[in-house]
Amino acid sequence: MTSTLLTGLSELWTLDPALDDPGRPGDIAEGQVLRDAALVIEDGVIAWTGPAAAAPSADRAEDLGGRAVLPGWVDSHSHLIFDGDRAAEFEARMAGQPYAAGGIGVTTEATRAASEERLRDLTRARIAEARRGGTTCLETKTGYGLSVEEELRGARLASALVAEGELDEATFLGAHLVPHEYTGRAEEYVDLVTGPMLAAVAPHVRWIDVFCEEGAFDPEQSERVLCAGAEAGLGLRVHGHQLGRSGGVALAVELGAASVDHLNHLDAADLEQLAASDTVATVLPACDLSTRAPLAPARELLDAGARLAIASNANPGTSWTSSVSFCVTTAVLQMHLSLGEAVRAATRGGALALRREDVGHLAVGARADLHVLDAPAAIHLAYRPGMPLTHQVWRAGIRQR
Repeated sequence: MTSTLLTGLSELWTLDPALDDPGRPGDIAEGQVLRDAALVIEDGVIAWTGPAAAAPSADRAEDLGGRAVLPGWVDSHSHLIFDGDRAAEFEARMAGQPYAAGGIGVTTEATRAASEERLRDLTRARIAEARRGGTTCLETKTGYGLSVEEELRGARLASALVAEGELDEATFLGAHLVPHEYTGRAEEYVDLVTGPMLAAVAPHVRWIDVFCEEGAFDPEQSERVLCAGAEAGLGLRVHGHQLGRSGGVALAVELGAASVDHLNHLDAADLEQLAASDTVATVLPACDLSTRAPLAPARELLDAGARLAIASNANPGTSWTSSVSFCVTTAVLQMHLSLGEAVRAATRGGALALRREDVGHLAVGARADLHVLDAPAAIHLAYRPGMPLTHQVWRAGIRQR
């Protein structure tokens, strides 16, 4: 049993769940940020945290030199299994063309044409890129194959990466878009997704997701997809309210989905439903900027009492970044969150959206996932926007960089 003592922590954001204020789910409570602190890692988990002056001995020690330490980012929403490029689509959007869901089809064609080796190498490279930016727990989805064979290929790849410890969570998103070969036959495609496709993919994933949106799947079709997934033993996730009030919030809450993501268009009833539920409201700031959409109302969601997560939505069409640090910065500067609210949403919030208790915090017993900033305080994430502030990343007690 090997132990490591880390000292020289100017700030240590433990975000210890035992200290939560149950009346303020988005706040940082007293004692969840320690100053002049130290921590001990033992067998990949946090064994001790506290004042540096009271630190116990360990097998080895490292001085972090007065740097701030956060839990690693928990990115609960990404789309990393794909090939192809949609830079031209992005350029056109920046020139004034509106975003529509149909661009997914471009990526589907490229992904279907990619070899297994190429798809595996691309996905691994993207996971490594996210890790270098401080993400230590990462979900990703299928959804660019949109046939039984191709969705199974994506699910097997994701499952293998989970087994190898590179990825943490895998989601089936066969209901991403109706592929071109099913144009005008959406109901037949939903039959395929809820039947042979789900049966093939379910053993390889933990979650099922659906794009409940105009141009993709309506609420009735989305409900069919989610109920079939639940019957297969999968947890539920929902893309909703990105392009309009699609009905995704009501559906997610009614079915007990772990999260509903995007949420650019909400009314008071939606806020009330989310606040009264365990469904996590996941906002995707980088996507909002890339599509020039109205920013999701993160401030209003927290004020209403909803559980909030921040995720990257890394994908080739609408959010081609895995930088959760950038998303946190955007949430502070443009979505009117405090630094503490944004950090919590990108750590504890992401863990809640994945129904996990072992990550997103640095309390004793948590997986030792650390994001060491090259700064004396976490506020530098917003104070110095765009600067490369990741100094070290530790995952399960092993230093990544």
